[in-house]
Amino acid sequence: MPLFYDQIDREISLVTVPKRIVSVVPSQTELLFYLGLNEEVVGITKYCIHPTDKFKTTMKIGGTKQLDIAGIKALKPDLIIANKEENEKNQIEQLMEFCPVWVSDINDLPGAIDMIEKVGLLVNKQSEAIALSGLIKARFDKMTIFQSPLSVAYFIWRKPYMVAGRGTFIDNMLQKCGFSTAFEQGRYPEVNAAMIADANPDVVLLSSEPYPFKEKHIAEFKTLLPSAIIKIVDGEMFSWYGSRLLYAPAYFERLINLLPPDFNH
Repeated sequence: MPLFYDQIDREISLVTVPKRIVSVVPSQTELLFYLGLNEEVVGITKYCIHPTDKFKTTMKIGGTKQLDIAGIKALKPDLIIANKEENEKNQIEQLMEFCPVWVSDINDLPGAIDMIEKVGLLVNKQSEAIALSGLIKARFDKMTIFQSPLSVAYFIWRKPYMVAGRGTFIDNMLQKCGFSTAFEQGRYPEVNAAMIADANPDVVLLSSEPYPFKEKHIAEFKTLLPSAIIKIVDGEMFSWYGSRLLYAPAYFERLINLLPPDFNH
């Protein structure tokens, strides 16, 4: 039996090439369909919205953190693709009792590239995965970054306010743009108005997900940070680490071009 290793160094044994795959991570679901696994993917979460046609027609098995374990078991999968951060550990352990589970752990672009190539090998789409990863790397290599050092607060939640801190995939994408996070804490710290004012970022980015920030929320942050540039951004571009990375560099360049080149806080 072929042996594979996931990104938390667990050994995964598959009897044959997977024919019934459940994906419980939106960006990895999109990747599987990109690789051509149109028939093999039999279960996805309610947040796996891309590609739209597959979202409409594929069985939903709960949310990323509220999986329908019985529903997944009933699908008789021979492989489940999960993520250390996006899924709940106890639920993933329940899935491991009846099916091989491949778990990703991604904090930067090299980790995403590694995931794409390892998943490609896992599902017998190695050449397609290597072609994809090569294209993503080439597009990031050609990307023009912002030249002035800018501190950025990237908000993922409201009530309470939460930001993307250091060591996250979002932080790595900000670095790819030439930005640095305004908060020193790791992961996704909760911050209050005083902490936000004290951090005094040059730029505030309000993500479209997981909290759906809209234009109406800009005034709220203008009150806290009157001199900051505040923009709504597409959260998928900063946090989806599958095939959507193909489009991230062009999106980041458009965002950078909206900022004054000589911006000085």
